[in-house]
Amino acid sequence: MNIALIAHDKKKELMVQFCMAYCGILSKHNLCATGTTGKLIAKETGLAVDLFLSGKQGGDQQIGARVAYNEIDMVIFLRDPMTELQIEPDVAAMLRLCDLHNIPIATNIATAELLILGLDNGYLSWRDVVNPKNSKKGRII
Repeated sequence: MNIALIAHDKKKELMVQFCMAYCGILSKHNLCATGTTGKLIAKETGLAVDLFLSGKQGGDQQIGARVAYNEIDMVIFLRDPMTELQIEPDVAAMLRLCDLHNIPIATNIATAELLILGLDNGYLSWRDVVNPKNSKKGRII
């Protein structure tokens, strides 16, 4: 499956820790991330991560476009609820796209853990039916 990883600045370290904890599961899937987050994950975990632009340069919008084209199967967007309101439209846009296209999205660590464990247990295999072209491991970009 194709998994997108995004984290606000104050959540980047938590995202890296999450990826370290679930490295065994994540390594079985195609990962993409916004630039800074993806570089940190790749450096600290050794996971292969396809990089988009940083969030501030439009990386979350690039991922949103992939969601709209049904090329992403899951989004983990660890957001800082205390962040500035100017970033909130980007979060709202991502949530809307995921809702519109039935893409599971986690916005906090508790939900991210449930999605990853569900993925490992096969609870998200319905995405292979909805999106069969993405069921084999390969590049997203």
